Order: sequence, then C-alpha cells, then structure tokens
Amino acid sequence: MNTSKKLIALMGLLSVLCAIPTMAQISNKVTFDAPFAFYAGNAKMPAGSYTITQPNVDDNLLLIEDTAGSVYVEYVVTSSDNPHPQSDVAFNKYGKADFLSLIWIQGQNSGMQILPSKAEQNAAKAAAAERHSLSAKNAG
Repeated sequence: MNTSKKLIALMGLLSVLCAIPTMAQISNKVTFDAPFAFYAGNAKMPAGSYTITQPNVDDNLLLIEDTAGSVYVEYVVTSSDNPHPQSDVAFNKYGKADFLSLIWIQGQNSGMQILPSKAEQNAAKAAAAERHSLSAKNAG
C-alpha cells in the first residue's frame, strides 16, 4: 500500500514537471521594435524590428530574428500571480549594454526568462541592473 502511494505521488510530480514547459509558449510569434542594440544570449543584435518564435514547443529555445540574422536563446519558465496585461519584452541594462531578459505574453501567468550569458553574468557582478521593457505584439 505504501509503495503504491509513493508511485502515485511520483507520477503526479512527473506530470506537473512535464506540463511546466507548456505553460509559457508563444503560439505563433511575438514582434517588437528595439530602438537600441541589445544582447540576446551571446549575440549582439542591432536596433530594429524583431520576431520571436518557438520552433519546437518541447524545447526551451526561442528563435529571435531580424532582417540581418537570427539567434537561438534558451529560457526557463517564470510565473506571476496574475495574467500579464500586455505582451512585452524586458531588458536588463548594465551601463550602456542591454540584455534581453524576459518575454511576457498577454493573458498568460507564465513568462520566458532568458538564461543570462557569460557577458551578462560578468556585467551583473560590476553593476546593478536597470530593468526596462518594450511593448510587443503577439500574433497568435
């Protein structure tokens, strides 16, 4: 009897863990305009118009594209108590360098927090981050 309770608890935990990546998803794409250059992972992206897609919903990878190129970044799911009122992208600014940090989709309680690159980790050791965000459009 005790073994079956442990098995049921384990199965319940596994089902919750499997559902976590599906909580924060981009159904089609998110677009935003950045009036400044920023880092997405290890890549420096110029000011411009960007599209973010999630090529495979089973992977915690996002594809960030503009007319000049693209980059993949890894993310982890983060959550809030209330659904986000609008889609937006947030940045951490250290000195003059902006790093893509977080993507929220309107109406969702979960967001996608970009894993910090080595450059961002080093910048965070030298200065406190100023967080700011830009409005985004969710097409889907």
